Amino acid sequence: MELVFLGTGAGVPSRGRNVTSIALSMLNERNAIWLFDCGEATQHQILRSQIKLSKLECIFITHMHGDHIFGLPGLLSSRSFQGGDTDLTIYGPVGIKAYVETSLKLSGTRLTYKIIFEEIEPGIIFEDKMFCITADELDHGLTSFGYRIVEKDKQGALNAAKLKADGVEAGPIFQKLKNGEVVTLPDGREIDGNNYIGEPQKGKIISIFGDTRETANELALAKDADILVHEATFEGDKGKMAAEYMHSTTIQAAELAKKAGVKKLILTHISSRYDREASKSLLIEAKSVFENTEIAYDLAVFQIGE
Repeated sequence: MELVFLGTGAGVPSRGRNVTSIALSMLNERNAIWLFDCGEATQHQILRSQIKLSKLECIFITHMHGDHIFGLPGLLSSRSFQGGDTDLTIYGPVGIKAYVETSLKLSGTRLTYKIIFEEIEPGIIFEDKMFCITADELDHGLTSFGYRIVEKDKQGALNAAKLKADGVEAGPIFQKLKNGEVVTLPDGREIDGNNYIGEPQKGKIISIFGDTRETANELALAKDADILVHEATFEGDKGKMAAEYMHSTTIQAAELAKKAGVKKLILTHISSRYDREASKSLLIEAKSVFENTEIAYDLAVFQIGE
C-alpha cells in the first residue's frame, strides 16, 4: 500500500501546490485505488502520476468546501473515457449526492458506470474481509470528517522449513495446509495445517483527516496509526489565527501525533503563503515536537509501514 499526494495546498491552488487530493493505492492488496478528496484539477495531477482511474473503487470526501470537491465532475467523466466500467462508491457528508448529480445533469454528462452514494454519519462506514473504516466529525464550521482506515490482520506465513523437517514435501498439499486443513499424508500421518502457520501479520492503520482545528475526536481516530495525515495550514505561532479560521498548525498536528502514539505524521494542506523554502521551516518546527514527521508535496509517494 502507498499514499500518493495529488494535491497538498490549502484553499486555492498555487504554483507549487494543487488543492487537496490523496490516493491510497492498494494494487497488490485488492487491485484498487481509493481517493480521499478531489480538489480542482485532481484529474490533471493523476496524469502526472501512476494512478489509473479505471482502478478507482471508492472516493471518500472529508467535507464540502470547494478545494476538496471541485474536481469531482471532471474526474468522474474522465473515468468513463479511461475504461472505468465498474461501480464507484462515493462516501461523504450530506450534500455530496446532490452536488455530484446536479453537476453531471446540468453538464449533460453520461457515465459508463454506476455511482453509489453513501452520505455518512460518525461510526463504521465500510467493512469487508480486508478493511474497516471509521469516520468521525472534526471541527471546521461545517461537517468535516476524519477517516480511520484499519487493515485487518493477515494470516501468518506457512512454515515450509518446519514442514520439510517433518518430512512433508512441497506441492499442492501446502495450499491445503495454508488453509488450515487437516491433511492425511501418504504414510498415513495426519497433520493439522494450523500447527504450521506463523503468527498473524498485524494490519496497517492509516488516519486521514479533513480540515479541522483542535478537537477531542482526533485522538481516537489517530490512536496508534502507522500513518497520520493531518492538515497544517499555519505555522506553529499562528495558533490564534488557526483557531479563528478553524484550521490547525504544525505544532498542533505534531502534538496530536505524539499523544496518539502514531508511527509517522505527514503534514499537508499547506497555505500558499509558504513556498517550498518556507515549508522546510514548517517541517523543522513539527519535528521539534514529533521527530518522525514528513511534509507532503504534490506527487509525493509514501509507502505504508516504512
